[in-house]
Amino acid sequence: MKARSMQYLTRWARDVRPLPWFAAALLAAALAGCNGGGSVNISNSQTQDPATVDYPIFYVKRTVPTNKAGTLIQDDLRIMSDALPSADLWMRGSASAAATESNLTARITAAAASNGQFWDVKDVDTSADGTLVAFAMRGPLTPNQDLKKAPGWRIYQYTVATDTLAAVINPASDPDPVTVNDVSPHYLPDGRIVFSTDRQDQSQGALLNQGDPQYQADDEDRTEFGFVLEVMNADGTGIHQITFNPSHDRDATVLASGRVLWSRWDNMPAAGRNQMSLYSSNPDGTDLELYYGANSHNTGTNNTVVEFVRPRQMQDGRILAIMRQFTGVDDGGNLVIIDGTHYTENTQPLLANPTLKGPAQSAATLNDVLTVPGPSPGGRFNSAYPLQDGSGRILVSWSQCRLEDPTQTPPAILPCTTANLANTKLVTAPPLYSVWMFDPTSNTMMPIGIPAAGVMVTDVAVAQPRPKPNIIPDQVAGVTLNQDWVNAGVGVIDIRSVYDFDGVDTANPSIAAVANSAVTAPGARPARFIRLEKAVSIPDKTLLNLSDAAFGASDYMIEILGYAPIEPDGSVRIEVPAQVALRMSVLDFNARRITPVQGVWLQAQPGEVVSCNGCHLPQAGAQKPVSHGRAGLFNSAWVGASAAGVPFPNTITAPTMVGGTTLEPFLPTAAGQTMAQARMAWSCANDHPPCAQMVPSVNVIYQDVWTNPAQATPGSPIFYRYDDATQFFTPFPTTALCITAWSANCRIEINYPEHIQPLWDAPRPTPAVAGVNNTCTQGGCHSPVDAMGKAVLNPAGNLDLTKSASVNQPQQVTSYQQLLFAHNTVIMTANGPVAGPAVGPFVNAGSANGGLSAQFLNRFAAGSGSTHAGYLTGAELRLLSEWLDIGAQYFNNPWDPAVPLN
Repeated sequence: MKARSMQYLTRWARDVRPLPWFAAALLAAALAGCNGGGSVNISNSQTQDPATVDYPIFYVKRTVPTNKAGTLIQDDLRIMSDALPSADLWMRGSASAAATESNLTARITAAAASNGQFWDVKDVDTSADGTLVAFAMRGPLTPNQDLKKAPGWRIYQYTVATDTLAAVINPASDPDPVTVNDVSPHYLPDGRIVFSTDRQDQSQGALLNQGDPQYQADDEDRTEFGFVLEVMNADGTGIHQITFNPSHDRDATVLASGRVLWSRWDNMPAAGRNQMSLYSSNPDGTDLELYYGANSHNTGTNNTVVEFVRPRQMQDGRILAIMRQFTGVDDGGNLVIIDGTHYTENTQPLLANPTLKGPAQSAATLNDVLTVPGPSPGGRFNSAYPLQDGSGRILVSWSQCRLEDPTQTPPAILPCTTANLANTKLVTAPPLYSVWMFDPTSNTMMPIGIPAAGVMVTDVAVAQPRPKPNIIPDQVAGVTLNQDWVNAGVGVIDIRSVYDFDGVDTANPSIAAVANSAVTAPGARPARFIRLEKAVSIPDKTLLNLSDAAFGASDYMIEILGYAPIEPDGSVRIEVPAQVALRMSVLDFNARRITPVQGVWLQAQPGEVVSCNGCHLPQAGAQKPVSHGRAGLFNSAWVGASAAGVPFPNTITAPTMVGGTTLEPFLPTAAGQTMAQARMAWSCANDHPPCAQMVPSVNVIYQDVWTNPAQATPGSPIFYRYDDATQFFTPFPTTALCITAWSANCRIEINYPEHIQPLWDAPRPTPAVAGVNNTCTQGGCHSPVDAMGKAVLNPAGNLDLTKSASVNQPQQVTSYQQLLFAHNTVIMTANGPVAGPAVGPFVNAGSANGGLSAQFLNRFAAGSGSTHAGYLTGAELRLLSEWLDIGAQYFNNPWDPAVPLN
C-alpha cells in the first residue's frame, strides 16, 4: 500500500507549540531587513496606493501548523480533505493597508474555541459581479478528529450586500452523507457553482449498475477518496458529476470563453504518470481536453519537476498559476504566467502558430523564487488573484524568505541575505504569508497588512466586478446529443487512424497501402483490435481492508470494458460506457497490445462523440515527447475517402456473397470519411437496432467485411470467445449475458485464482496417445510431486504451477508467485537440499508482447515447434494475453469473496 499519511490534524495536535507574537513595529523592522538575497522590492510606505482597488478583498487567516521543533507541517497537493487548525474568512474593505478588516466566519466559528474545537477555511472565490463570495469550510473539529468522519468540508457563500453567510447545500436536503467533502468552488456565468468533491455521484451510480456495492473510491495512490468536479445550482440542488478522473480534479476556474479550466492529477500507475497539468471542458463535462503542461513539468528550479495548480485567467487572456512541487516547499511556489492561447506546452505551439518557439510560460516576478525545498531568496507565493482593471496587478498571498538561528533562545529570525543563506547553521523559518499587491510591471510589492508571526494569510480573492464569461449551455439529449446513446448510457469514440501518431503516418508503407487489401493482405495488418479498459474503483480500507497480495505484481486493478475490430485504415468508431474513466489499447491478431499504455484517462458524456486523429504514444525512441489531446495540435495523417459514394480501393462495391453470407458495401457518404465512419453510417441507417456495428463485445471477433474477393483474398476470421467449447477455464470472467449482448455495464474482471489457475489444473488428455495427459500440474510436470505422488526437487523448467499456498506470499498461490517473481531452485547435496540459483520470472506483468511473456505464450502457439504447441487453445491464450496486458493482477475485483484482506 503506497498511501501517504493524511493526518495533518492529528500531527498538529501532537506536535504544535505556540510561536511568539512580535510587536508590529519590531516585526515590520524585521521584514524590512529581509530585502536582501534577491527579494521582491517592497514598498515600505503605508499610505494609500494611488491605484488602490476600491472593492472588498477576502482571504483566509489561519494558525501556522508547526511541530514541537517549530517546523512547518508541510501541505501536500495530493491531499484534498485534510483540515488545519483554526482558520477564518476575513474581509478587508479595499486593497489598502488602511482599510478596515473584519472576521466574516466568527459568527459560526467563535463558539468552537470555548469547546476545545476549531474550524478550517480555504478556497475563496468571488462571483463575476462582485456580490458573492464562495469558499469551503469545515468544522467544528477536535484536535484528534478522525478526518474520514463527519463533519466534512462544505461550500459556504457570503453575500456582500446583506452581510449574510450560509451553506450552499441545505444539510437537511443533502442527498449525500455528512462525511463527504466539497471544496474549491467557482461561480459559473449562469449562476451555478462548479466545485471539487469526493461525492462521486455518477461514478457511484455506475458501480451500482455493474453489480458492485455503491461506495466512494480511493484515488490511485489509495490515500483518500478521489475528488472530481461536480456542478450544482445556486441553491445547492441539481448536483451532478462532470469529470471522472480516478485521482483528483481541483482548482476549477472559468475562462472568458465559458470553458472550465482546472488542475488534474494524472496519476495512472500503469503508465508511470504522477503529475498535475491543466485541463479544460465545457461546464457539462463535454469536450474534455488537455489545456497545458503535460510535458512542461521539468521547468522548475534547475529544471526540477513542478506541478501547475490554482489557475486563473488574467485580463489579457493568459493564465496565472502557481508552479510548485507536491510537498516540502512551505505551502507555496512561484507565480507563472502561461500563454495557453497559443501553446499547449512550453515549447509546443498550437498548429495555428507554427512559427512560435516559446517559451509559453514565464515567471511573473524577476526575483529568485525557488520551487525546491529550502529557503527561497525571492520568497514564495501561496495564492494569487489577478485584477481586471487594466493595471496588470495581482493580489497575492506571499511570504518573504526568512531564516531561523536555532542556537539562540528563543530562535532568532534573520533575513535571507547572501551571507545568511550561506550559513549552514541557519534553517528555514516558518513562512509568514500575508496579503500583498504585486505589480509585475515594476516588480514591486505593496503590503496590504502587516504580517503576524504564527499566522498565515492565504487564499486571496477580490470582489471586483469583471466581465461575465461566455455562457456555454449544457448539451441536450435528443437535440445536441444522440437520444439513443443517452438512453443506453454510452458515448462514442471516433479515431481516424491508430496509425496516425501526432500527425505522422506510421503505417508501413502508408495508411492508404495498409487499407488496400490488394496491397497489404488483411492478415498482415498490424493493428487488428481495440480494447477498452478502466480503472477498478478501490474502496477505502475502512470499508474493505485489501491486502497488498490482492493486487499482486501491479499496484492497481484494471477491468476490461470490451473489444472491437479496427478497420483496415486503422479507424475506429465505437460505443463506450459514458461517465467512466477509460483508456484504449491497440492489439494485434492475438489480442495482445502493440502500443505503449495510454497515459491518461478519457471520458465521454452520454450521447457525446469524442473524436481524435489517432494515437499519441509512439514506440520508444520514435520521436521526442509531444502533447496531444487538445484540438488544433495536429493535422490528420489520413485523408480518408476520396469522395462521397466512391468505394475505398478494392473493397466490396455491391452486395456480395462471401462464404454463404451476403456482405453489403460500405460506401462513404462524404469525402474524407474513414472506413469506420462509413461502416457505422451504414449501420445506423440499416441495422436493427440502429448502429449495431458500433457496439463493442466482450469477445474478440473479426470478420472481413471489406475485401473484394475479386481483387484480393479476404482475411481469415478470428473468434476468441469466453464460451468457446475448446477452452477449459471456468467460471467466465464476465456474465453470460454480456457474452451474448454487450451493454454499458458489462465488465471483464480477471482474477488469477478463478480464471488463470484453472488453465494449469485442467485435465488435458491426448486422445492420440493412450495414457498421455498434458495437464500442467500432473504427471510430475509443473508440480513438486511426480505421477506417483512422490516429492521431487524441482518441477519441470523450475516452474511450479500448482495452487498450493506460496512460501513467499501465503495469500497467493505458488504458480502466481513463480510466474511473476524470481525464486530459488533446489540442489541436492550430501547434507540435504539447499537453495540453488534463482530463476524467473517467466512473464512480464503489463505486457503480453513483452520479451518474457512473448516467449512463454509462443510456446503454446500451434506450429511453433515447441513441446507445448497446441496445449492451450486460442481462447485460453487470449485470456492469458489480456490478463498480462492489464497488469497480471492477482485480483481485479475487490469484492470477490476470496480476495486477500489484511
